[in-house]
Amino acid sequence: MSTRPTPVAAHPGGGLAARRATHRPPTGARPPCPDAPSPVCAAGLRRAAPPRTDSPRLLALGARLAAAVDAAARDAAVAWFWPEVEAVGAPLVEPADRDPHHRIVTFVWRDADARAVLLCADWLAGPGATPGWMHRLPGTDVWYLSCRLRADHHGTYRIARAEATDPEPGPAELAARAVPDPLNPRVVPGRRSGRPCSVAELPHAPTPPWAEAPDDVSPGSLRRHRLGSRALAAERDVWVYEPPGPLPAETDAVVLLDGDMWFGRLGFASVLDRLVALGLLPPLIVLAPNSRDPADEATRAAEFGGHDAQVAFLATDLLPWAAARWPVTDDPARTVVAGQGLGGVSALYAGYAAPMRFGNLLAQSAMLPWHPAGEPESDADPVPWITRRYTDGAPRELRLHLDVGLREGRLLELTRGLRAALRARDYPVTHTEFNGGHDYACWRGALADGLITLLGAHPR
Repeated sequence: MSTRPTPVAAHPGGGLAARRATHRPPTGARPPCPDAPSPVCAAGLRRAAPPRTDSPRLLALGARLAAAVDAAARDAAVAWFWPEVEAVGAPLVEPADRDPHHRIVTFVWRDADARAVLLCADWLAGPGATPGWMHRLPGTDVWYLSCRLRADHHGTYRIARAEATDPEPGPAELAARAVPDPLNPRVVPGRRSGRPCSVAELPHAPTPPWAEAPDDVSPGSLRRHRLGSRALAAERDVWVYEPPGPLPAETDAVVLLDGDMWFGRLGFASVLDRLVALGLLPPLIVLAPNSRDPADEATRAAEFGGHDAQVAFLATDLLPWAAARWPVTDDPARTVVAGQGLGGVSALYAGYAAPMRFGNLLAQSAMLPWHPAGEPESDADPVPWITRRYTDGAPRELRLHLDVGLREGRLLELTRGLRAALRARDYPVTHTEFNGGHDYACWRGALADGLITLLGAHPR
């Protein structure tokens, strides 16, 4: 899976390019929506008019349908189309005329009986965006939605359908039914306990840093332990990764939040095996506590963010427990705490509150609008709570690495503001923006790159 983030500057003309259609839509499609940054415009969300498509395959299908003289000829045209899709895979990724930096991406769904079909992808217009209604070629089982994406885009999506007998469906109701694309074999686990997601990855998506590793690298060990925490007044499962071979007398340590995702579902141990084998990372111990026990979002939401109890769990329960069992360094300059989303805020706060234990912070798509209960966010004060901790407090001996997706809406803006605030206080901070959304398909490679930046002998 190619998920390494690419700096924005490497791709001129960033953002979605908008232009007028130069091809007619498939037969039966009504005039296109006005050009807009999002591939689905407001009219499209109301299903008032299908969007244009520049997909050569859909245009060819439209031409065949227009030339069909009877139902048998129309059936033959559709029978030609689906084997083409199965051969090349979905979504369809095709050249954009005179623009090597973008591609025409068409999501397709085969269904003769559905009342409505939705493409569910946060990156369409940022987190929480309304899913995109797909459009049916009249008289066929072909549903489609085309958009123009930069050629380094990568992200996940699912598709939902409503039965013809269903009452008028709402987007939220249908999104809860969404499933992976049956025409796309590439999937990743969904966040938390959600269904798997299909992966859309364009040709210029960044190559992961472990791509050159052979398939037969020596595997490390991965074990799950049970740890009691005084700070949390609870027990947590902790995944512990050890690289192959002998460990140094003082081994670098990484505390990786949401261990149930990274090791329980995403198989990140194999990535670490390859990074260590290539020499991109030193031998290191990874301590990955589960974010909740039992698995419920309420526990994670209550503990993650800027909470002293969680910092105490990581600094005074977890690290000493590990040091009694493995040669884990107590040097904060060789210790990383990493998290994603709300876990990104946790990582930032752990460094702020316990810099004597955590000298390296890796925050991915940090949920910066978070603030403690009783401190409501104010539009008049757009500086996030965690950013104010760093700008108002005394400087700390920390190194930080931030990454965020170009399609994460306000999180992108706030992360850029945090980076600027940190640099204004002379914190050493590196920052990467990837062309995707709030997504493990993007975070996987970005996490590897962040660890290499903070701990590796040869930062990329």
